[in-house]
Amino acid sequence: MRHDKAAMVIDLARRMAASAEGLTLGEIERDLDVGRRTAERLRDAVIMLFPQTEEVSDPPNKRWRIRGGLSAFEQAPTTGELVELTKAAQGLRATGEPGRAAALEGLERKLKSAMRSTTLNRLAPDLEALVRAETIAVQAGPRPSADEAVLAEIRQAILAGRPLGFIYSRPGAEARRRSVAPCGVMFGRANYLVAADRESGRVQTFRLDRMSGVRAEEGVASPPADFDLQAFASQSFGIYQDEIEDVVLKVSPDGASEARAWRWHPTQSLEDQPDGGVVVRFRASGMRELAWHLFTWGEQVKIVAPERLKAVMAGELAAAARALDVTRP
Repeated sequence: MRHDKAAMVIDLARRMAASAEGLTLGEIERDLDVGRRTAERLRDAVIMLFPQTEEVSDPPNKRWRIRGGLSAFEQAPTTGELVELTKAAQGLRATGEPGRAAALEGLERKLKSAMRSTTLNRLAPDLEALVRAETIAVQAGPRPSADEAVLAEIRQAILAGRPLGFIYSRPGAEARRRSVAPCGVMFGRANYLVAADRESGRVQTFRLDRMSGVRAEEGVASPPADFDLQAFASQSFGIYQDEIEDVVLKVSPDGASEARAWRWHPTQSLEDQPDGGVVVRFRASGMRELAWHLFTWGEQVKIVAPERLKAVMAGELAAAARALDVTRP
């Protein structure tokens, strides 16, 4: 039955596209041999799927038609798609990514300029209402930086298979000139270049906001043949990469419901406990970032393993205690 209804919607769309003057509800009833209510539902389905459908006044009736053929319609963005594009650009701008935001805003303008004015005018009220009704909640944390010129050099080196040279500065360490084989970029709470050392082949991460003098160099430099950026990113709890550990966390009954709905890691598994709690298991690196996250769970999460995570958490707690031990006037 669902397939039959889908076929009827497509059939009606074709009929609207083939008619220069458009179809009335009465003609839809007659041509498709359906009742009035079904004709209205089919018309509404066509309008939803093909947002460039035009309503034409033909007193005492109304007609609906699709001008330009179905191929043009199938590529027309919907209100929901335009809203998501707008929100994605706003989210990037709100989190300090003006270059990437500008790219999406430019794409949005191109899409709108390619749309028929009648379609754009029909979508505009709903689009404006949804944009006003939704916003981005910006959370405290590192402010990422993705300078357009830096990204352009990185992308050029990746596409050309050339080495990437830059000066890298880390707090407490002397700035060094580096020459690497770029593998890709990871965007997140901070933005990182992923690159392989040209001599050892070891894959490392470099924060973009700590890189200067970025230039694509002469020569050939490709990522390791078996390198997969997505698999590399999935190894870590956050961004920072170190030794991969088997992590086991026990969540109390008070936090179990939230823990079950939480995406801890791509490799996670959850095991319900008799007391109503839950045990979370996954393999990841980045114990310090994991420890920082576990602070937000308070007493609801107990670290079962690994021992290194316990040690990192103890060190972070000691540092926090020292920060609170201040002389008050």
